[in-house]
Amino acid sequence: MKSCVFIGGGNMASCIVSGLSNTNTDKYRITVCDPNQAKLDLLKEKYNVEICLSNNKAVKHADLLILAVKPQSIRGVINEVKSFVKTSTIIISVAAGVKTSSIKSWLEKSNVIVRAMPNTPSAVLCGATGLYTNPETSEKTKNQVKEIFDAIGYSCWVDDEKDINAVIALSGSSPAYFFKIFEIMQGIGQELGLDEKKAFELLIQTFIGSSKMIRKMENTPAQLREQVTSPGGTTERALNVFNKGNLESTLREAMHKAYERAEEMSEDFSV
Repeated sequence: MKSCVFIGGGNMASCIVSGLSNTNTDKYRITVCDPNQAKLDLLKEKYNVEICLSNNKAVKHADLLILAVKPQSIRGVINEVKSFVKTSTIIISVAAGVKTSSIKSWLEKSNVIVRAMPNTPSAVLCGATGLYTNPETSEKTKNQVKEIFDAIGYSCWVDDEKDINAVIALSGSSPAYFFKIFEIMQGIGQELGLDEKKAFELLIQTFIGSSKMIRKMENTPAQLREQVTSPGGTTERALNVFNKGNLESTLREAMHKAYERAEEMSEDFSV
C-alpha cells in the first residue's frame, strides 16, 4: 500500500481524498496535514484518513506528496519539508500559476514533479483535470498520477506546461461561468412567472440533459443546436439576440482574460 500525503486539507484536498477513498481504498494509505485541527478531525471522521499537524513527520515516508496549498504558500511549505522528502517521492502540485521549474528549484532535488489543475466539480466526483509533467517522466508514473485524478472525474495530460493555462481558462474557471449563466437564466425564468423551485429544477435538468446529449449522441454541438432551432421559431429568435450581442466575442474575451491572468501568475510565482 502506497503512502499518499496531502499538505493542505482544504476543498480541493477534500475532493481528491473523497475520490480516492471511494475508488482506491486498498491502494493508498492517506495522510492529511493541516494546521487546522478541526478540519483534520472532520476529514478523519468522514474518510477514515490519518491526520498530522507536522508536515515534516508526514512526508518522510510519502510515495506521493500532494501540495494542496495556496500559490503564495507553496514556496514556504517546500522550504519547510524539502530536507525530509525522499527523491523517489512523486510531487503533485494543485497550486495555480506555480511552474514545475520553480518547484524543482525550491526543492533542490530530482523528484518527479507534476502540475495538476482540477476544478470544483471534483467535489461531486465529476471534475476535469489537466496534468503536466516533465517529458522524461515514465508512463508508469504518469498512469499512477492519472489514476488519482480519474477518481474525481476526467483527467488528461498536456504536452506543454503553458497548456495548463489554457486548461485554467477552459475548465478550471468555467464552473463559475456556468454558475453565472445559470443564476441569470433562473432569475429570468422567475421574471417570466415561474416560481423559484420550478425555474431551478427545469433549468438544472435542461443543463444535465443537454450535456448528456453532447456526451452520448454522435451529433456535434452545432448539429444539436441546429436540430432544435426551427426556422421562425422561439429558439431562433433567442439565438438571434445572442448573435446580435456577439456572445461568442464576449466568451472569447473572457477566456483570453483568464488565460492572460494565469500567465501573469506563472510569472509572479516563478523563481
